[in-house]
Amino acid sequence: MHEAKDHARETMRGIWAAALQPFDEDLAFDEAGLRANIRHWVDDLGIRGLFVAGKQGEFWAMSLDERKRAMSVAADECAGTAGTIMSISDQNVDTVLELGRHAQECGADYVVVHAPMLSFVHDRGPVLYEYYKHLCDRLDIGIAMWSHPDSGYIMQPEECARIADLPNIVAIKYSVPREMYVKLTRMVGDKILVSTSSEPEWLDNIEELGWQLYLCSSPPYQIQTAKDRRMHEYTELAFAGRFDEARRVRDSLDPVRDAFAASRPAAKPTAHGKYWQELLGQVGGRVRHPMLDLTEDEKAATRAAFEGCGLRL
Repeated sequence: MHEAKDHARETMRGIWAAALQPFDEDLAFDEAGLRANIRHWVDDLGIRGLFVAGKQGEFWAMSLDERKRAMSVAADECAGTAGTIMSISDQNVDTVLELGRHAQECGADYVVVHAPMLSFVHDRGPVLYEYYKHLCDRLDIGIAMWSHPDSGYIMQPEECARIADLPNIVAIKYSVPREMYVKLTRMVGDKILVSTSSEPEWLDNIEELGWQLYLCSSPPYQIQTAKDRRMHEYTELAFAGRFDEARRVRDSLDPVRDAFAASRPAAKPTAHGKYWQELLGQVGGRVRHPMLDLTEDEKAATRAAFEGCGLRL
């Protein structure tokens, strides 16, 4: 896997989106809905890669077989048209490895593993290094780190930098304050791809940090339509060095961002995202426990915000 870093730099580029997982009215896995969404995201929106079975996908609410099925469906639909990075995160390391081996077998391009919860641990660096090394030694696929506050802590740049030396660590989704991911980029940006999920910061990170990868969240398919691909447009302008034009396009999306954020109930982010998808003509569906569905009043408020946001349908 020593060539993994070079391969990732060649193939992990542009906008990669995190897939929400559709469940039907009976809360069953909606495979047809997932396939339809993927075709729209890749064919109509030009999304370059998909992050599958992660937090956006309610992985904690799915069985092991369902998580594997989501990976297989995504790998099948994306084959030859878009990249895939499968979330194999779990607190049980044997489950992580089982999912990782399935990702390899079904044709995934990469996997991503979030930092584990570490109860009672005060010196995290050695624990985290050995954790990712354990995975790297047993999986034959490029691996991305993933640090976010839900783990109960965030990995420090120095901890990430040591792990970045492992041969099949290719990237990190670093959901941290900007000063932390700037520091890490300057430390290891020549070794791995550093990214974060904040869409409003994406353009600045291309210009100021030389980033090539948006990895990733749901805005790529929530603030775009087949007739209104402004995120794609400003990304391509930025990659071409036309930053003033890119900023004008990016800033024109502020009404969409504001409408989405203002209509989202604080306790129901996933249900709100899925309903917004439905307003866009995608397959949203219900959420599983412990997440909560929207009320009719919340749907009406979201619908009113959507209708006034200015997206071209």
